[in-house]
Amino acid sequence: MAWQQLGAQLPKPTAILVISAHWETRTPTVSRAGRPETIHDFSGFPEALYKLRYPAPGAPEMAQAAALALQQAGIPVQLDNTHGLDHGAWVPLSFLFPQADIPVAQLSLQPDRNPAWHVALGRALRPLREQGVLIVGSGSITHNLGAVFKHPQGVPAPNWVTEFRDWVAAKIAADDLPALVEYRSRAPCTVQNHPTDEHLLPLFVALGAANKIDSALHLNRVMTYGLLAMDAWLFDTVE
Repeated sequence: MAWQQLGAQLPKPTAILVISAHWETRTPTVSRAGRPETIHDFSGFPEALYKLRYPAPGAPEMAQAAALALQQAGIPVQLDNTHGLDHGAWVPLSFLFPQADIPVAQLSLQPDRNPAWHVALGRALRPLREQGVLIVGSGSITHNLGAVFKHPQGVPAPNWVTEFRDWVAAKIAADDLPALVEYRSRAPCTVQNHPTDEHLLPLFVALGAANKIDSALHLNRVMTYGLLAMDAWLFDTVE
C-alpha cells in the first residue's frame, strides 16, 4: 500500500500537523491536546472500526508554533485544548506511522473561505517544515456522497469523475496553481464532484505549504465506492 511504503521511506518527522476535511471552524484553530482522543466521526460501518484507536501523543509545542506562524502572517487563529483526531487524521496516519509514536496536532478548515485562503494558510505554515514537521492535507479529490449511494457496486467511475480527477493531476503537474485555486470555474464537472468545497480544501493547504508543486510525486490513484477518487501526492521540496 502506498501509505505504508511512504511511511517507511520518509525521514521520521518531529511532529505532524493534519488538515482534515472533518474539522471545520470559522476561525483557524489548532489543537494542542496533550493526549488527543481517537474520534469515530462516521456511522454505518462494521463495529470493528469503532474499536480502533490511534494513541499518538499530542503536539502542544508544535501547535503553539503553528499558531504563531499564522499570526505572523496576519491570519487570526485560536487554540483548542480538547479536540482529538478525527478519522481524516487517524486513518491515514495509522498506515503511515502505525506505531503512533509521533506527536500530532490538527488545524481546522474554514468552509466559508475560498481555496486561495487555504493556500495562504499553507504558505504561513512553511516554516514548520524546516523544523521537521510533516504537514498532511487529508480530504478527497472527488467527494459526492449522494452520488456514491446511488452508484451501482462494481461499475467503473463515470466520465465526470475521471475528467475532474485527471484535470487536477494535470494542473499539479503543470505547476498551475492559479487554475487550481479557480477550480470552481475552470475544472470540468465541479458541482458533480464537489457539491461543497470542504473535501478539496486540505489539498490547497498542502499546495500552499509546498515549494514547487510540479515536482510532486503522485503516490496513488485509488477509487473507493466507484466515485471517490482518493489520489495522494507528496510535495517534498523545501528551499
